[in-house]
Amino acid sequence: MSKILLLDCDSTLSAIEGVDELAALRGPEAEAEVEALTNAAMNGEVPIDEIFARRLDLIRPNRTMVHEVGALYQDRMAPGCAEVLGRLREDGWKPVIISGGFEQVIAPLATSLGIGEVHAVPLIFDEIGEYAGFEEDAPTARNGGKPEIARHLLSEHPDSFSVMVGDGISDMECRGVTDLAIGYGEFVERPAVLEMADLFVRSFAELEEALAKVC
Repeated sequence: MSKILLLDCDSTLSAIEGVDELAALRGPEAEAEVEALTNAAMNGEVPIDEIFARRLDLIRPNRTMVHEVGALYQDRMAPGCAEVLGRLREDGWKPVIISGGFEQVIAPLATSLGIGEVHAVPLIFDEIGEYAGFEEDAPTARNGGKPEIARHLLSEHPDSFSVMVGDGISDMECRGVTDLAIGYGEFVERPAVLEMADLFVRSFAELEEALAKVC
């Protein structure tokens, strides 16, 4: 039996919310507005697709900003994350990132963790590296996108045991699609996620212990 570990990125694999850090590079007003929108979506107060384009229109991230925040993801990696994922691989787990963050920003962290499969939202840049939009049909740019990706992945491995781990409502949408939906609260503890999750952990050490018990 294969074992698939689906992982959120922001506030899970890393302490930061990448979109908020990008906004901070545009100034305090953009940062405050984007952070409020992000929290509203992660808490389940508004649909993700209602705020996704609005945040990017406020930020208009360019390639330089992407590289800067990509490095920050690695600098703020969750404690013990790399070591735990290494041991889980040895135990037969395949880690996959499913994120509403941005593909180019997450890529360096994924590479450093040895995760070769990332489902996130690609940004589009013009010839000089300025923001030109995003892939609007990317599943994780809307609610329901993460379970859609999970269903597709699991259809290719119908005998697998699967787990989704993350801090937001969009991660808990995978409950019932994956065998378990585990809430992650090391960096932010959302009451709605705590209520919805099959299990709730506050570190990668706790996640490792939980997975050892269930599979």
